[in-house]
Amino acid sequence: MYGRKSVVGPVAAGLTGLLLLTACSGGDGNLIGGLGSGPEDLDEIEIAMIAWEEDVAVTHMWRAILEEKGYDVTITDVDVEAAFEGVAEGDSDLYLDVWLPVTHHEYMEQIRDRTESLGSWYENAVLTLTVPDYMEDVYSIDDLPGIADELDNRIVGIDPGAGLTRVTREETMPGYGLDEDFELVTSSGAGMMAELDAAIAEREPIVVTLWRPHPAYAQYGLKDLEDPQGLMGGVESLHALGREGFGADYPELSGWIEDWTMTDDELASLEAFTVGPDVTDPEQGARAWLAENPLFLERTLGEDAEGLEF
Repeated sequence: MYGRKSVVGPVAAGLTGLLLLTACSGGDGNLIGGLGSGPEDLDEIEIAMIAWEEDVAVTHMWRAILEEKGYDVTITDVDVEAAFEGVAEGDSDLYLDVWLPVTHHEYMEQIRDRTESLGSWYENAVLTLTVPDYMEDVYSIDDLPGIADELDNRIVGIDPGAGLTRVTREETMPGYGLDEDFELVTSSGAGMMAELDAAIAEREPIVVTLWRPHPAYAQYGLKDLEDPQGLMGGVESLHALGREGFGADYPELSGWIEDWTMTDDELASLEAFTVGPDVTDPEQGARAWLAENPLFLERTLGEDAEGLEF
């Protein structure tokens, strides 16, 4: 974690120190503009981040905003289960990519009473099974059993513990009879993208577990397979989650996050700046995006956006 900012320097022991502290304190005994009694005065925030593109994008966006507002922000890379558990245990202050009502339902049921919901910020997220658009005769998940051999009997997935993996393995594959002919091959989001990149480069058939929003849709011609049984879960919302007591400790920051929303175009463009194929520094990309989107800042922070420079 970044070093804590020193607001008041070391004070000599004895009467001189007491007088100095008294002179710097307000009527309630707290230091004016310095170290008060609440965690907000410590100005440190730890955000758990998983390797999903939209989470990388918005986590670096919020880091940039909060650093400009005077916070020290640490981003901790974790898997999905650790993100939820970290917030529930108070090891992390925030996690910004909770998919509900389907993908992360089981995780939320385990930690709901030990965390605080900070509201939803995006309303058009979906889980999909997806193929390249050059696979012209494949339109539906129902079509996959007939081309199992062409696909080497593989569905290329992401993290073993991801909600998308659970839904695919436990709901979609049995529901469409795919568990008889297919193996769900798990690795990571980056591993899935590497296989998709390689297959498309050779125009080979492939089916992957994917989700919207995702920058792959801007990079390639892709086709989400129809899901006539609705087993992938339909449209979901993305939510922010705080540790227990976060709202009381950081009322101003909580208000910003609760007021935060993003449109399809805003999220797609933020991802292009932060996790696109040519991006090397997502934090620099987030700052560049914020510099180009002052109306988003004004909508999210209100008057608190005044004076921010990226």
